[in-house]
Amino acid sequence: MDSPIVAQLFRQLFRHPACQSRRNLATLSSCLQHGRRTHQHQHQHQHHQQRRHMASRHTRGVKQGLPEKESHWQQRTELFASDMSDEYKTYPMVTANELRSRRERPRKVKMLMRDFIEDSLYNPHYGYFSKQVVIFSPGEPFDFNSLPDEPAFHAELGRRYTEFEDELDAKEGRVDDTRQLWHTPTELFRPYYGEAVARYLMSNYVMTTYPYHDLIIYEMGAGRGTLMLNILDYIRDIEPAVYDRTKYKIIEISPSLAALQNSQLLATAASRGHAAKVEIINKSIFDWDARVPSPCFFLAMEVFDNFAHDVLRYDLDTEEPLQGTVLIDGHGDFYEFYEPALDPVAARYLRVRHAATGGAYRVPYPTSRAVRWLRNRLPLAPNLSDAEYVPTRLLQFFDILEKHFPAHRLVTSDFHTLPDAVRGLGSPVVQTRFRRRTVPVSTPLVHQGYFDILFPTDFRVTEAVYRAVTGKLTRVVGHESFMRSWAYVEDTRTRSGENPLLSWYRNASVMVTV
Repeated sequence: MDSPIVAQLFRQLFRHPACQSRRNLATLSSCLQHGRRTHQHQHQHQHHQQRRHMASRHTRGVKQGLPEKESHWQQRTELFASDMSDEYKTYPMVTANELRSRRERPRKVKMLMRDFIEDSLYNPHYGYFSKQVVIFSPGEPFDFNSLPDEPAFHAELGRRYTEFEDELDAKEGRVDDTRQLWHTPTELFRPYYGEAVARYLMSNYVMTTYPYHDLIIYEMGAGRGTLMLNILDYIRDIEPAVYDRTKYKIIEISPSLAALQNSQLLATAASRGHAAKVEIINKSIFDWDARVPSPCFFLAMEVFDNFAHDVLRYDLDTEEPLQGTVLIDGHGDFYEFYEPALDPVAARYLRVRHAATGGAYRVPYPTSRAVRWLRNRLPLAPNLSDAEYVPTRLLQFFDILEKHFPAHRLVTSDFHTLPDAVRGLGSPVVQTRFRRRTVPVSTPLVHQGYFDILFPTDFRVTEAVYRAVTGKLTRVVGHESFMRSWAYVEDTRTRSGENPLLSWYRNASVMVTV
């Protein structure tokens, strides 16, 4: 942990119940900026169940006149927010790229929301994926056919979770209250999930480019490397001729995860046999500059949800968008400002979305002018809409695919809806873990590096934008439908007939290039 105060703040957060914060956007300044200070939360109540809650907006703050170690979580209010207009005019504008070399979290700066999220998740020195994440491994694959039903699988998963963390605590010689542990379907349903993806890849490769081209697979954000091993194991066992022509390349932004993937590759004799087939490239996909003209498959499994988003609000009179900027003061407190001038990336996303969908997409305000007029007449009515989070980083990813991987075929899976998201359209779930329990909060403006920030994917809009940028055709299906087509579902069926592989990710979809 990089600061003793973090442990105290987590303890304060975990003692307090979730509550919705109030919004007050009743007045516009001359430049339509809205500064909103995010304070910390101070109600007294003990969580008794391991479940999700909505929490108030929080930051890592310091009370005036108190040393850092005595700071506390405070109830947030927007009714009398501090006027930070002068600071907003004088603080420098920074980007996530400029902060990569910083070892300390920035203060007295401002940045776009997408840069704040990118910095929080991916900064090499304090980012969530760089320093905090531990990916759960259940050990031996689950024997689903011997389990009575889905509740029994859930109980067995809980037992293995406890064992996994107990072993980590014993290895580290201490109890880590803030360990950020999460799982993926690749790990839970190993090797069956990876084998389903392998069947899809092999079938489409054989029907299209075999034997004229090699089977080249790129995977972005490969976690522990389990999907890679499961795919290569299956191809080696089932189609040796295809395996001889297979090349697998991982693009991994996190140095720690890249090292873990390499250790997994060399862990056993069976996995070491794949070493000549695999290349692990430790860099961000957004730094990619090499052209790959050969046909290839590009896997992005549960990657879109952690792409940084911009935040917009709309003037309820004119429907004009305003873009959100995050200001960080000298104490590390956060404020939001909104300006009518959009940066080129956000402006282009709105243009591409509108053209690709023909204007058929949701907006965070009533489309009826009469309804908006009536709402504006209510006491303390806001003059800006709720927030809309737009996937500007996703658009830049599609640009990379179109420019550097012109012959790619995308295979991606992600969540189309998420429970307990913060308020807004396309809004994220923001959560951390404390003492082995999940603690959600109600804002992405949180202590950088200690919170996961994950967004749902609107696949109808995403598909349209992808087609517009790359010129390729696609198909979107539900997770269950994809698995019924490509998995041997009898392998994951319990004795009762229930099948966790099909039922556990019903809020996920799969999009593939056809």
